[in-house]
Amino acid sequence: MHVSVTHLSFAMSTMPPVTSKASAPGNWEDGEKDPEFKPLGREEAARWRAAQPGLSAWRIVMVQLLVGLVAGVLGWLITQRVSVGLSVLYGAASVVVPTALMAWGVTSSALSRKASGHVISAFMSFVLWEGVKILLSVAMLWSAPRVVPDLNWLALLAGLVVVIKVYWFGFWIQARRAN
Repeated sequence: MHVSVTHLSFAMSTMPPVTSKASAPGNWEDGEKDPEFKPLGREEAARWRAAQPGLSAWRIVMVQLLVGLVAGVLGWLITQRVSVGLSVLYGAASVVVPTALMAWGVTSSALSRKASGHVISAFMSFVLWEGVKILLSVAMLWSAPRVVPDLNWLALLAGLVVVIKVYWFGFWIQARRAN
């Protein structure tokens, strides 16, 4: 393909001018604070926290469990095959069981009680339990063909995805309550 200099200069002259990101109003990437920003005081922050609805990790686990059970029953009813229902249930369990372990680890374990007063320790506890959750999920999925007779991978994936989406549904409900 041959492009002449006149074609390039015409193309360059018709392009909109390039503006700096730093000059854009309200741009937070440039490191400058907006002039209307005012940090909250201790009492204002406490009132703001009290107004925010709480989202319990255990409530998410229970909703995931219920959604997984309903999805398993629906899979069985729609296909009239027990193997499909069991595959959906195992896919759901691959999310629910590790999430329940993580919820216990972050909220109830001795490590969480020790880390509760320190931000970095609490963060590291969260990272540790998230790693345990991922490893357990991978181990459950890896062992699925040996655990579920006549495994249907598509049904397992459907159960896994449906239960994972409970997080987004919970955040959506949370955002609607806040408004």
